[in-house]
Amino acid sequence: MNQTLAIIKPDATAGGKAGLILAQLESAGFTLRAARMLTMTRAQAGSFYAVHRERPFYDSLVAFMTSGPCIPMVLEGSAAVPRLREVIGATDPAEAAEGTVRRLHAESKERNAIHGSDSDENARREIAFFFSGAERLG
Repeated sequence: MNQTLAIIKPDATAGGKAGLILAQLESAGFTLRAARMLTMTRAQAGSFYAVHRERPFYDSLVAFMTSGPCIPMVLEGSAAVPRLREVIGATDPAEAAEGTVRRLHAESKERNAIHGSDSDENARREIAFFFSGAERLG
């Protein structure tokens, strides 16, 4: 069992889809180990997405992620990172497989309902960004 980070993004929280997404993640076999709701500041979002700083979508991503509440969470499961990526689907909901979180709940490639860590290394870094060890179960 290992852990990964997911963030239910502002579009999904504003659309009343957070509970549905969490239920889908739990149904897929993940165990929730930590969660909180917050509205990220520009500095927080900028730091979290710093890896994308030179990409053309960086400013709009930061603006979107600071537009309302999001729900970062630590999920635990077998092969957590690749399994979560499978469950959430492709970044573009039009390309996401049937039944995935993004196919069911995302509005567009940018407003895509959920973030998931893309590697074990990034999962560890991203979890530490939002949660101290004392805030995580398991």
